[in-house]
Amino acid sequence: MEESLKVGRPQQSAAGIPGVVHALGFAVRERALLPLLKVNQTDGFDCPGCAWPDPDHRHVAEFCENGAKAVAEETTARRCGPEFFAEHDLADLRGRSDHWLGRQGRLTTPMYRRRGASHYEPVSWEFALDLIAAKLSSIEADEAVFYTSGRTSNEAAFLYQLLVRRLGTNNLPDCSNMCHESSGSALTETIGIGKGTVTLTDVETTDLILINGQNPGTNHPRMLSALEKVKARGGRIIAINPLPEAGLINFKNPQTIKSVTGGVPLADEFCQIRVNGDLALFRALNRILLDRDAVDHEFIETYCTGFEEYVAALEVDRAETEFATGLEWSQIERVADLVCAADTAVVCWAMGLTQHKNSVPTIKEIVNFLLLRGNMGKPGAGACPVRGHSNVQGDRTVGINEKPPRAFIESLSKAFDFEAPTEHGYDVVDAIRAMREGRVKFFMGMGGNFVRATPDTEVTEQALGNLELTVQVSTKLNGSHAVTGAEALILPTLGRTDADPQATGPQDVTVEDSMGMVHASRGRREFGGVLSEVAIVTELGRRLFADAYWDRFRGDYSLIRDKIEEVIPGFEDYNERIRHPGGFALPNGPRERRFTTASGRAHFTVNPLTVVRTPLGHLILQTVRSHDQYNTTVYGLDDRYRGIKGGRRVVFVHPDDLAELGIADGSHVTLVSMHESGERRAAGFRVVAYDTARGCAAAYFPETNVLVPLDSVADTSQTPTSKSIIVRLEPEAG
Repeated sequence: MEESLKVGRPQQSAAGIPGVVHALGFAVRERALLPLLKVNQTDGFDCPGCAWPDPDHRHVAEFCENGAKAVAEETTARRCGPEFFAEHDLADLRGRSDHWLGRQGRLTTPMYRRRGASHYEPVSWEFALDLIAAKLSSIEADEAVFYTSGRTSNEAAFLYQLLVRRLGTNNLPDCSNMCHESSGSALTETIGIGKGTVTLTDVETTDLILINGQNPGTNHPRMLSALEKVKARGGRIIAINPLPEAGLINFKNPQTIKSVTGGVPLADEFCQIRVNGDLALFRALNRILLDRDAVDHEFIETYCTGFEEYVAALEVDRAETEFATGLEWSQIERVADLVCAADTAVVCWAMGLTQHKNSVPTIKEIVNFLLLRGNMGKPGAGACPVRGHSNVQGDRTVGINEKPPRAFIESLSKAFDFEAPTEHGYDVVDAIRAMREGRVKFFMGMGGNFVRATPDTEVTEQALGNLELTVQVSTKLNGSHAVTGAEALILPTLGRTDADPQATGPQDVTVEDSMGMVHASRGRREFGGVLSEVAIVTELGRRLFADAYWDRFRGDYSLIRDKIEEVIPGFEDYNERIRHPGGFALPNGPRERRFTTASGRAHFTVNPLTVVRTPLGHLILQTVRSHDQYNTTVYGLDDRYRGIKGGRRVVFVHPDDLAELGIADGSHVTLVSMHESGERRAAGFRVVAYDTARGCAAAYFPETNVLVPLDSVADTSQTPTSKSIIVRLEPEAG
């Protein structure tokens, strides 16, 4: 139990003076005030947090509260070196929280866990890299898995996938598999590109923006400034979420005196939707648009296919829709009124939509919604899947993909004079299954916290324990370092804020934001004794292959960009264009109403309604982040927007549901998830009566990842269903 946990009232506004105070508090504590002045500046470094794009005109303080926390964590003066590992054995590390582990500071030295040893010990870079190369040379290529987090730069990611494919495998799972894989699957099928279609200007100038399954106030706080501009222009905002989120209720912009004192009410309509009710909602909206003949027939006839089949199949039952959404039909009609009154619309979404079994059909139905009114390929309109990690979209663009397009493989093979493999590799879920079944012997994580990011925690930990060698490339300690194969290595690396001196001088790296803009990033702080991710990959390449280019790539990152330009369309004049303030936009066909589907048109699709029905006495649990958290990185134990202080093992449930279940607010329960593969349990959670949608509950991840079955995944995308967990609350004694 978390004895220090306190529960207060949720807040009704985001940012403002408290946000400034918290941001500066983290920065002062970690001596990070000066680095903050370079965050998201054209001559500085890209924030290691979210992937929200940068505006053309930037403030001196172009960062949010969580961005300040991310920078402070990376620029900390604390160090986690050999003395720490001598004091703490693996058993001790396994018993620590990720919050405690992360607070130990930056990793400084390669650390090695020998077979059967209880502690990590320091080793040289030569020893560590030679050990990895020897292991990879002794096994089959498909017996190795290479994971990537979104922190990795375009340059490092491109070389990483080259190394892996030179070995002869496409086993390149990445964090996209667990977040927006559903978006990519749905968008590629319907409009021909697995990315969003809007620019930041489109978002700021739209008449109507629908925000689905997303909490900008915590996960993408700089988005709130764009929403403030929408309101200033007279635009409307519809928030669709099971939880009322402070950032969508009222935004106090710390950049302006007027806003910080009074705030800006944002959402014109709050649809408190039942978990996984979004497909039902958009099917209903689309039926209403058709019945009102509020559709763009010229656009549909010119650019789309499948419209007649879609219209014929779209039957909507009001009672079933109200049950699935938890909304009254009158509210759905009000939303439709706003849609019909708007000449342009943008739909934004995040993991609240992507982590369900029916996520791909849901997003395809959103595409139908946009196509019906011609809201694709015109200013102020389009699809906006909001990425949650700084360069996760860029990594995919430059080749981190277990299912690479044939054109990419052919181009890569030609550029580097080898036959790249074409057989699909393992995504995250398949990688865990393969490790569990003994088909994998080696794992390498290029950043991230694989154990905490993945589902079915106990299964994942057991799977990693089956391996011969695990390698984690990291800036700081996390839970994955405590879960090892027979042998294990921790390789410390440079972060986004660090200077990267190489043979030809300080190096820039590049990243791609959530809207397809590529720009340069250069860290400033010196951090000696560790290697950059590019250096780690090139040193492995030099050991494994005879190609001379590995040394050249390490010394001059512009040569890597030359090769990216040669392999991937859209990167023409790469090195020249990243010198421009703000970088450059990658090609995006749907923005120009060019759809690279098989038919050359945008596709309407038929998506039958599926409704999650729970057994009596059960709830639908969604996993969420706290405000003191970014992905699996936990900065602190508070979630002030939801009124939580000093703890994380809480479960939010509507008071009426608690009354029906006979469970008191403040009592302690074990969460028990139900799946055909068996029950999973997470003990020691405090119940918090909260205004969430009826029949639903919410709790923080990664603490609740243990409840997500490995085999419960989204159709097509195979994303874990972390937002649709059927649970019961089992009261605990005492």
